[in-house]
Amino acid sequence: MAKKMKTAAEVMLDVLYENGVRHVFGIPGGNSIPIYDALTHHPLNLILTRHEQGATHMADGYARSSGKIGVVCVTSGPGATNTLTGILTAMMDSVPMLVITGQSITPNIGLDAFQEADILGMSFPAVKHSYMISDPQDISRIIKEALHIATSGRPGPVLVDIPKDISASLIDPEIENDQDLPGFKDIPVADPVDIKKAAELMNRALRPVILAGHGVILSGAGEQLMQMAEKMNIPVTTTLLGKGGFPDTHDLSLSMPGMHGTAYANKALTGSDLIIAIGARWDDRITGVPENFCPHARKIHFDIDSVEIRKIIPVDCSVIGDAKASIEALLPHLEPGDTARWIKQINRWKRDFPLKYRKEGKLRAQHIIEELATMAGTEAIACTDVGQHQMWAAHFVKSEKGENWITSGGAGTMGFGLPSAIGAQLARPESMVYTIVGDGSFQMTLCELATAVINKLPIKILIVNNRYLGMVRQWQHMFYENRLTGVDLEGNPDFIKLASAYGMKGFRVKRSSDVRKTLKAALKWNEGPCIIEAVVEQHDNVFPMVPAGAALDEMIIEAPRRKRSGEGEDQ
Repeated sequence: MAKKMKTAAEVMLDVLYENGVRHVFGIPGGNSIPIYDALTHHPLNLILTRHEQGATHMADGYARSSGKIGVVCVTSGPGATNTLTGILTAMMDSVPMLVITGQSITPNIGLDAFQEADILGMSFPAVKHSYMISDPQDISRIIKEALHIATSGRPGPVLVDIPKDISASLIDPEIENDQDLPGFKDIPVADPVDIKKAAELMNRALRPVILAGHGVILSGAGEQLMQMAEKMNIPVTTTLLGKGGFPDTHDLSLSMPGMHGTAYANKALTGSDLIIAIGARWDDRITGVPENFCPHARKIHFDIDSVEIRKIIPVDCSVIGDAKASIEALLPHLEPGDTARWIKQINRWKRDFPLKYRKEGKLRAQHIIEELATMAGTEAIACTDVGQHQMWAAHFVKSEKGENWITSGGAGTMGFGLPSAIGAQLARPESMVYTIVGDGSFQMTLCELATAVINKLPIKILIVNNRYLGMVRQWQHMFYENRLTGVDLEGNPDFIKLASAYGMKGFRVKRSSDVRKTLKAALKWNEGPCIIEAVVEQHDNVFPMVPAGAALDEMIIEAPRRKRSGEGEDQ
């Protein structure tokens, strides 16, 4: 009896399905047709997107909200190069993603064939690993390796480039080559000597602060972090990507530090005698000039990736390993000290320097963001784009779970908000999902409205419309003598008519008094996505703010009380 042969593309899809993958995001093209042909008779669910960048951000949002890998499949040439922004976004934020690209047939590689591009070479700086398959019988092995690399240790994106003749080749699905990962190391176990040294430093500290990053969420260490903070009575500040790893609503929470962090988080870091960074990489948005970052505080760094240790900030102690396992090993060695006076000072800063905004006059972005977050509740998934609205969302969206807060951190990718929300809604169809976007960033991937409509996803899309590229305008206003250039978004579409054109529901709000009524109607709408356009004050700036190159204690806490020519608000 003859063996049943399958195309390499079919075998690849089988491997994905056997490893828990259920959705594939992408757009077909000539060199990926064999893969898309195999999808016609496979249980994997294809989510047809309108742009390859959108596909990567959807896979990204899917991964962050579910803890599972996001998978993308596109064609060669521009189809492949369009994924690079999303690949970089996932790499910078340690998100597990598999990107499968079609490629010109093997004999044409290197001959500048139609839609040929060296995506393998282009991707090297932005991935954990890249493959090009040259033997169709290797496809099962390589896909399994790619899934393992993307999801283990410090997660990240992996690219697999498949020439069209390879994906179309018939192979024996029962023959499987052994996996070959000679340079891949298992997750390190924290050294007991380092654990004891960290405990000694913590036990002696009088003014400690925990800096919790994305690694806490990736390792599922939220409960262990809570135990440590409460046992030692240590305040916790969370990075932009670590938000929710420690509940924003907890008495010990300091919220986000850094350039646009809370005043009390920055004052706490500046006044501390020990900073314990867990799964945080001392990003420049927090540290500013490394030499000037909290020079009087000792520092401990817990991280799964040894490359991050002392890369930016010198530390007194480092613990390399998974955050959850490391904290569990640390807890028995901790002895609560006397931090009562420190906590009293923290609470005084919280009282004296709260987050605030003016509520008189025109509708404020902060107002509608805070109301949306409150009305949606902490169980909702909040996605953001990048810009002023992102910082206001980090301030006013109270997150209690890391998987419910999705934003682009390291890359700061405009256009991320809408497609990431689509991925999150597909991953968790029973959850409420909303995305907060700016009028500028939204227009970079607004074509994905079609994807949301076709799949009947009840996403709430809050467009904070100030008719500017607001964050760039803020910098030009504050540091370039208000010489505004390239930031006026004259020519914006009518977003409500745009919603109608896509067959969506649209709401517009211009007055503070109408915010709750409008949001109530939008939150009740579950027959598909809806747009909520908030026409807000144009010239609001995000405060607090630490100017670039300045230390945390040089932050500008609130806007100076003066008017600028041509502006309607005190800045």
